[in-house]
Amino acid sequence: MHGLRAGLVSLFLPFLGQGSVVRPHQLLSLLRPGLRTPRLSVLCAQPRPRAMALSPSSSSSSGALPLVAVCQVTSTPDKQHNFKACAELVREAARLGACLAFLPEAFDFIARDPAETLHLSEPLGGSLLGEYKQLARECGLWLSLGGFHERGQDWEQTQKIYNCHVLLDSEGSVVATYRKTHLCDVEIPGQGPMHESSSTMPGPSLKSPVSTPAGKIGLAICYDMRFPELSLALAQAGAEILTYPSAFGSITGPAHWEVLLRARAIEAQCYVVAAAQCGRHHEKRASYGHSMVVDPWGTVVARCSEGPGLCLARIDLHYLRQLRQHLPVFQHRRPDLYGSLGGPPS
Repeated sequence: MHGLRAGLVSLFLPFLGQGSVVRPHQLLSLLRPGLRTPRLSVLCAQPRPRAMALSPSSSSSSGALPLVAVCQVTSTPDKQHNFKACAELVREAARLGACLAFLPEAFDFIARDPAETLHLSEPLGGSLLGEYKQLARECGLWLSLGGFHERGQDWEQTQKIYNCHVLLDSEGSVVATYRKTHLCDVEIPGQGPMHESSSTMPGPSLKSPVSTPAGKIGLAICYDMRFPELSLALAQAGAEILTYPSAFGSITGPAHWEVLLRARAIEAQCYVVAAAQCGRHHEKRASYGHSMVVDPWGTVVARCSEGPGLCLARIDLHYLRQLRQHLPVFQHRRPDLYGSLGGPPS
């Protein structure tokens, strides 16, 4: 697949067979006529290990499993430029038949400093979110807006914002909001300091999982992935898909990104969808990219390559339920020994 800026994902494995060597011309032959492939992301779909090769659901062969799209972008301080880039990917996802598209943290903008962040922020009722609501209606799919710089109701008092994950349905209605609870105040040598709390307030609570056409989604944002209690709480509350829209740095990305996402998927026995920022946003900041989807066995079933694009994956909830039945870790927990780690959200 080298040489393609973008390719496809596990969507095509049923046509090609498990373990197949996939050639670029084979993928192109499966595309609809007129589909412009360079915006799609590189194929990275691995067959599940034989030790856990569970029987497929009856809908697997019919292609009825819900399809999700994970969008990777390079946000800048220019909100309209960013919207055009995101909208192009969302429309591509809709053309490919996705029922839900995921955008990364800071999909709206990435500013140069806290003062610019506060200046560019908007309330949920502002014009920018209105454009995304219209986009959802136009495309007829759900949108996970992974981290909106929100001026909350306490803006006048605090002069700080919230990092807000907004979930829109296909009618453009706000179905759920989650405000990031763990703020990234860290200093990593070689990556530059991050002091999110200088402009952002922590969210007060978790959000119960939300039913979507792809399954029950638990909302989180970026740095939240370092706290397994959150993923366990969402899983115990019924989540089938965990979302970690992110803007990971160039030092922590190669070391921790995939490891953490796969760990969260395995321990919570959930799909994990992680849309990521990539590339250089401006002279002060760059992001790692490598957006991906991980299945409940911990296999990366879709992955973006370098640069903006998208990847696609089918969500097989029958497989998830089988795995939980065969490996019932939530039934084996011992809260009498170590307390209730990650109790369900209120």
